[in-house]
Amino acid sequence: MRTILEPYSFNDDPEVPTFDHGKGLVVFDHQCIFCSSFVRFVFAHDASGRFMFAAAQSRLGQALYRHYGLDTTNFSTNLVIVDGILHTKMDAFAAVMRALGFPWSILAVVNAVPRQLANAIYDLIAKNRYRIFGKYETCLMPSKELKARVVE
Repeated sequence: MRTILEPYSFNDDPEVPTFDHGKGLVVFDHQCIFCSSFVRFVFAHDASGRFMFAAAQSRLGQALYRHYGLDTTNFSTNLVIVDGILHTKMDAFAAVMRALGFPWSILAVVNAVPRQLANAIYDLIAKNRYRIFGKYETCLMPSKELKARVVE
C-alpha cells in the first residue's frame, strides 16, 4: 500500500483519538528494537520537530491500525501519516526521510525501486525483526525530550 488517498479520513472515525494533525505521526511497534531505533533516529535528526510518535500498542496506534484494516497484534508495518496521508512499508520510510531534509532525503530513493520488490524486502525484514534485532520485554523509558513528542 503506497498511500491512502483520503487525507484525514481518520477524523471521521470516533474510535481514533485526536492528535496534532499539524505534525507528522510515526506509529511503530515499541517492542521491536529495530522499530524503536528508527524512532530514535528520526527524533535525533528531526531538528524542526516535524514528527510525533505513537506506539502501535497505544490507544491511538490500535485505533489507527483498526481504521486502516490492519492487524492490531502483528505490526508488519510502521504507519507514517504526513499531511493526513497514510504511508506504509517502504513508502513510510521514504516519507520520513524526505521530511527530514538533506542529507537524509537522499534515502527516499527507495521509492525508485519497484514497489513490489521494495515491499517484499520490507516484509522480509518485518517478518524476521524480532529474531534478527530482538524484542524489548519491558517498555523503555524515553528521554524527557522524546517523551514530549510521544502521543499516548
